[in-house]
Amino acid sequence: MIEIATSPTTTTLVIAGDLDLAERDQFPEIAARVVGLRRQLLVIDMCRVTFMDSTGAAFLISLADAGRKRGGATVIRGADERDLFVLEVCGAMELFRVDDEHSCEPAAPDSGFAVMASRDDDSSPLSHRDASTA
Repeated sequence: MIEIATSPTTTTLVIAGDLDLAERDQFPEIAARVVGLRRQLLVIDMCRVTFMDSTGAAFLISLADAGRKRGGATVIRGADERDLFVLEVCGAMELFRVDDEHSCEPAAPDSGFAVMASRDDDSSPLSHRDASTA
C-alpha cells in the first residue's frame, strides 16, 4: 500500500508492505500523481516496507530522477540496511538523501492486546485477571 500526503513544499509517500514486482501495476499511476504535484521535496517513508526488490528500487529511482530533473530532492527515511543495499547495487544512492535521524514508530501489536512493561515491584508474571485490571 502506498499513501500520498502533501504540504505546500513536500510530497510524502508512505509505503507499507512489499515494494516489488507484484506491486508494479500501481507504480505508473503513483508516479504520475507524484510528478504532477511538482513539489520540491519528495520524502519516501519506508518504515513499514517489508521487502523491496529491484522493481521497487527502479520505481523509487524513477521518482527521484524525475524530481532531480526539476531541481528537487528526494529523501528516504526509515529504510533498513537491506533496502539501502538494493539501491546501492542499482547505483542510485546519489539520487537520494538518507534521513539517518528519523525514528520509525513501533508497529502496533496485531493481537489487539497492549504490550505491558514489566513491573518493578513484582517479579512474578501477571495473571490474565491481573492484566485485565492493571
